[in-house]
Amino acid sequence: MIQKHKLTEQDYRGERFKDWYVLVQGNNDLLSLTQPQIIKDIHKDYLKVGADIIETNTFNATRTSMSDYKMEALAYEINLESAEIAYQVADEFSSAEKPRFVAGVIGPTSRTCSLSPDVNDPGFRNVTFDELVDVYIESTRGLIKGGADIILIETIFDTLNAKAAIFAVEQVFEDDNVELPIMISSTITDTSGRAPCLGKGKSSSALGMICRALGYGMNIGIAKFLKGTQDTGEDIFLAKQPNVQTALMKTGFTWDTQDKAFDTKIAVKTWSEAGKYLTNQSIDLVVLDELTYMINYKYLDEQKILDVLADRPKNQHVIITGRAAS
Repeated sequence: MIQKHKLTEQDYRGERFKDWYVLVQGNNDLLSLTQPQIIKDIHKDYLKVGADIIETNTFNATRTSMSDYKMEALAYEINLESAEIAYQVADEFSSAEKPRFVAGVIGPTSRTCSLSPDVNDPGFRNVTFDELVDVYIESTRGLIKGGADIILIETIFDTLNAKAAIFAVEQVFEDDNVELPIMISSTITDTSGRAPCLGKGKSSSALGMICRALGYGMNIGIAKFLKGTQDTGEDIFLAKQPNVQTALMKTGFTWDTQDKAFDTKIAVKTWSEAGKYLTNQSIDLVVLDELTYMINYKYLDEQKILDVLADRPKNQHVIITGRAAS
């Protein structure tokens, strides 16, 4: 979604950061400050095709991740502004019959508590649990101040990072006398259904239960993983997230192969797979990854998408996402 704008280094910098001393192209979270209209328009695209919840543009908006651009001091501001942008757009599309919500995204950061970045020194860590808690607290406060309805702990690949995020969010709730629903999104990366430092089934479920999570999402690209993700606790919704690039993983191709017929065929096939979840009465929450990308590039017919979303079970909610609006 952001990539289709083909933004230059100067576009990322804007007037405010035109003299910044390191390159910032690729810092998508910064666009909430320098190109807010682009972020607003992306949010609107998601809502137009039926999303109930939109994510803030804050996947990397922690001091830890922003250090790559020497912009640690902007972390709180980016979370605040990103949440405000999403809140304004969600409010514009909300109605009594169909309210829209904002999920304030806290990403996993670029570091992990459980693994060493140095294969020659397995005991070394480049971040501590307490350091992560501090950066997560700052980001959480910005998201809440900006109007987030939900806190979404995104793309967890390390349970220790996840615990730091959960601890931080709960700490903010207690200190600031506020409480929002929490959602957790996890990533599975191998054919055994495991993620590094995450494990299977019960380990994943425990994360949701210790923080009274509203939902636990499994970011999965292979259907057989679904069989092992059923037991998540009685009070936690399970979002089985069909990644629309599943078929591409099998073929080795990526979007925009310059073969419109091929790209459209893949898009239709992956949407068909996703559609199976939208007709399943037992699934309360479905996350559709990169759907608007497929629509914007005219691989799919927007009206047909809207018809499918309109006919889904009444108890089912949909999040349409594309990695922090990108």
